[in-house]
Amino acid sequence: MAQLSDDCFAFAFGGRLTPVDEALAELDRRLVTVAGSETLPLAEAAGRFLASDLIAGRSVPPHNNSAVDGYAVYFDDLRTDGPTRLPVAGRIAAGHPLDGPAVRGAALRVFTGAPMPDGPDTVFMQEDCTLDEGDGETVILPPGIGRGANYRFAGEDIASGTTVLAAGRRLRPRDIGLAASIGCDRLAVRTRLRVALFSTGDEVHEPGRPAPPGGIYDANRHALAAQLRRLGCTVSDLGILGDRQDAIRAALERAVTGHDLVVSSGGMSTGEEDHVKAAVEAAGGRLHAWRLAIKPGRPVALGQIGPVAFIGLPGNPVAVLVTFLRIARPLILRLAGGADAGPRHFPVRADFDYRKKPDRREYVRVSLTDGPDGMPVASKFPRDGAGILSSMVAADGLVELAEDVTRLDRGAIVPFLPFSEVE
Repeated sequence: MAQLSDDCFAFAFGGRLTPVDEALAELDRRLVTVAGSETLPLAEAAGRFLASDLIAGRSVPPHNNSAVDGYAVYFDDLRTDGPTRLPVAGRIAAGHPLDGPAVRGAALRVFTGAPMPDGPDTVFMQEDCTLDEGDGETVILPPGIGRGANYRFAGEDIASGTTVLAAGRRLRPRDIGLAASIGCDRLAVRTRLRVALFSTGDEVHEPGRPAPPGGIYDANRHALAAQLRRLGCTVSDLGILGDRQDAIRAALERAVTGHDLVVSSGGMSTGEEDHVKAAVEAAGGRLHAWRLAIKPGRPVALGQIGPVAFIGLPGNPVAVLVTFLRIARPLILRLAGGADAGPRHFPVRADFDYRKKPDRREYVRVSLTDGPDGMPVASKFPRDGAGILSSMVAADGLVELAEDVTRLDRGAIVPFLPFSEVE
């Protein structure tokens, strides 16, 4: 298992706001995979990250075969001026190769997937052919077929020796099927990233219990736990920690053992009741407070407590989700051994006007409807507050406005990030 270097997050120091792309590029350059590897049977590998390239040890299909039920022939035996009559000299079913050589001047009855013998190079579909009613052993083949029709070559899908799945891929059901198709019954995958998670704040309370005056329920921790599990992490829930440095420090010292990453929400500002930074340092860690050029979000902290990475996210629920999706998620994927090519954006038409400050990337919560020309139309959620969690539920995703954009007019084409790309 690899370890993080002591200064892998140190680049974040500085008074200026760090652009999102710059931050992500630097993280990609500095971070390493810390998750180990293990070998699992196919039935248990779905959702895991592949630890090494999967190389095909055989071709798929492994032999030339028929794509249809029909009749296999030598193309050069066919007439060009009318139908061809050929005796049926044998029968080939899937899994049962022809017993003996294929002779010229005859057709072979074949079925879909049946191995093609040497020689015959063309297959007629049975619907296009007619058996001679007189003897039932002669087939009448129509003219006009092309050489090689309905003939599948060995390796047409996968050639032996090629990489079929690259390391870092999160295994989906179709990937499991592809691995099985080359005869693989076990896969080397990354162990699950072990994450300790907690929230902070005297005002934060557990759902299902009465909340006192001034109290709020802990939405962040439950949302983050769900996000982490969807990324394949094993989550240890440390609960809600009050605004006391000693309690946070003790939880951090316990979390260092048996975890690869610690994630918190809240307590990341510089107020008198924000104790996370001091607690991390008291536990022997280093914390670098980022000032990201992002809205909602901005206060994000990255650091380490010994070999264990630490991510401190904001307390406002919309800010915590946006910074998780755009900053924490790619970081976690890298630590877990996942290949993160970055989420795809899709063009949509804005149904709203918008103004923003320069040199800051903003994410606008929108829902989509179908436009009259077929292009989706993005409608902005009516309220912008970073504490309005219902806006994330009502939205289909985020319109991403780059740092150099200061004005958006209704009707403009804008990049849309669907939640399905990052959840």
